[in-house]
Amino acid sequence: MRYRPSPQLRKTALGATALVALAGLNAPAAVGFAERQYHQYKINQPRYKALYGHWDLVDVPQEFRINAIHAALLHTGKVLLIAGSGNDQRNFDAGRFQSVLWDPSDNSFKEVDTPKDMFCSGHAQLPDGRLLVAGGTARYEKLGGDVTRAGGAMLIKNEDPDKPRLLRKGTVFVGASGRAYRSLFDVLVPRATKKVYAPKAKRKAAVKVTASQARVYVEATVHGEKGISNTADQYAIAGLKGKDADNVYGLAAKLGLDKKDFQGLREAYEFDPVAERYITVDSMAEARWYPTLVTLKDGRVLAVSGLDDMGEIIPGRNEIFDPKTRKWSKGPDRYFPTYPALFLTQGGDLFYSGSNAGYGPADQGRVPGIWNLEKNTFAPVPGLSQAGRTETSASVLLPPAQRQRVMLLGGGGVGESHASTARTAVVDLKAKKPVYMDGPELPEGTRYLNAVLTPDDTVFTSGGSHDYRGKRASDILKAQFYDPATNAFSEAAAPTVGRDYHSEALLLPDGRIAVFGSNPLFADKDDTQPGVFEQRIEVYTPPYLFGDQSARPRLARHALTVGRGGTAVLDAADASAVAKARLMRPSAVTHATDVEQRSIELTVTRKGDALSVRIPDDPTLVPSGWYMLFVTNAKGVPSQAQWVHVS
Repeated sequence: MRYRPSPQLRKTALGATALVALAGLNAPAAVGFAERQYHQYKINQPRYKALYGHWDLVDVPQEFRINAIHAALLHTGKVLLIAGSGNDQRNFDAGRFQSVLWDPSDNSFKEVDTPKDMFCSGHAQLPDGRLLVAGGTARYEKLGGDVTRAGGAMLIKNEDPDKPRLLRKGTVFVGASGRAYRSLFDVLVPRATKKVYAPKAKRKAAVKVTASQARVYVEATVHGEKGISNTADQYAIAGLKGKDADNVYGLAAKLGLDKKDFQGLREAYEFDPVAERYITVDSMAEARWYPTLVTLKDGRVLAVSGLDDMGEIIPGRNEIFDPKTRKWSKGPDRYFPTYPALFLTQGGDLFYSGSNAGYGPADQGRVPGIWNLEKNTFAPVPGLSQAGRTETSASVLLPPAQRQRVMLLGGGGVGESHASTARTAVVDLKAKKPVYMDGPELPEGTRYLNAVLTPDDTVFTSGGSHDYRGKRASDILKAQFYDPATNAFSEAAAPTVGRDYHSEALLLPDGRIAVFGSNPLFADKDDTQPGVFEQRIEVYTPPYLFGDQSARPRLARHALTVGRGGTAVLDAADASAVAKARLMRPSAVTHATDVEQRSIELTVTRKGDALSVRIPDDPTLVPSGWYMLFVTNAKGVPSQAQWVHVS
């Protein structure tokens, strides 16, 4: 039946048209108003929604509006939004750190006690459904003109083989020049190592002691240039005497008033979705700010890159978290820029797409490739056009995961570059010699693009900006779907809220997509007014939810548990209407980086009214954990998700 607007809507449309004609004879402002009225009329028509989808703003009570830096979907169906200090030093200085749980099913909110500043941490889904959160912020950056006390890294030596030395925050170090510096953190210096060599002819046994060492950040006890030290010096520790003073001391080169970068945290936590609280686990060996956490084939999690406790990029020291022991161990060394996009591939290798965010030199760690962790070898993948514009790009493992194709979308130049690109590229990791091939271009050059896998095997992309952090009013109010089957984009309804740096998007269990955050530098085209962090939440309803909903497949709402390689029997309302089934891993996303999401094709079997699906038995394809199970009909309309725990 052909759609006919109601009398009231016809009046609205006719009124808007008349006003446009009248305004054309009068004021441009009136024309703009009329155009906006007509646009609102158009985008709310059923036919338009069925073609392009629809955006809605979420009503968020004032007390729960936070600067969402991280977003993760939990197996309870709730979304954990983590701000930490939210890129606001006033919050950091006050020790005010925030996390909020949002339940999209009833639009309820709850604030969660947040023990540390998890701003710019890393996260990954664990096999039992908890969320691992590691790293964060120990100190905010200070530009050269804002640094009032000279400071830098102090290397602490301990030559005592009998005992370690714990130096508390505030320990004072005094150099030969008389300049004094105070530590900003606790530091534990291990005991020195001692080796006894067997005696040789007419010689006594020899003993060799090798001093241990640890680093700590220090600042001058006085303000200004009087605290600067431009030469290497040895520093005595105030309060130590005798042998203790001889054994334990500090060494430092330049301690100046130059720019100080963010410093990372060592602390790590698990978020329990059932108890709805953070649980402390073993700390990392390295402090990390802007790290990537990626799940491995055995359920362990690899932490890669980040800025350390001195504000310096970590030179390739990676480590692995074991959820069984809740402890970290050394991982294979390899250097990457911060927030590298690393995907677990079939077979267990990691693929580095080239996407990254924020920190690292332009000529190191930027080449895409396949990383074999066991041998610690790296095979570059060539073919990426505009390879110098991968920072702040998006990457996804295209659906279904069995095809092992990764797509990179947009991106920009290193650092505060104005450059951006509309380039997309796709690589087939099953090829004998994987090579990136150019895909269809985005509507315009885009940094900070959000890309979300959907149950109908498409990729929804939205937002971003074509300049660094939305400079020059460059937020992009566009959205589109990428279809891997046709290798083409199609238009989607435009969002109403601009999203750039520090924005996130993820798939909800009901098939909608939620978008959070945005942290523009400026609020005007001339870059003269400071930007305001975007605290509104916008939800996109795709076209597949505006068709005939009576034909929408329906699954039972209770959770299932199934072993890898096993079969799950589904309670479906109409098994004969089900065409496909997908197992979709929930997102944990920040800084345009989401290496968690993947969509796995399931084999569907029908026997009368009974419907069953088989879970692949490959842990590199289906890592243990919680998944959303969607079934779709022949038109691609998905069910609401049923949660499945794969073990």
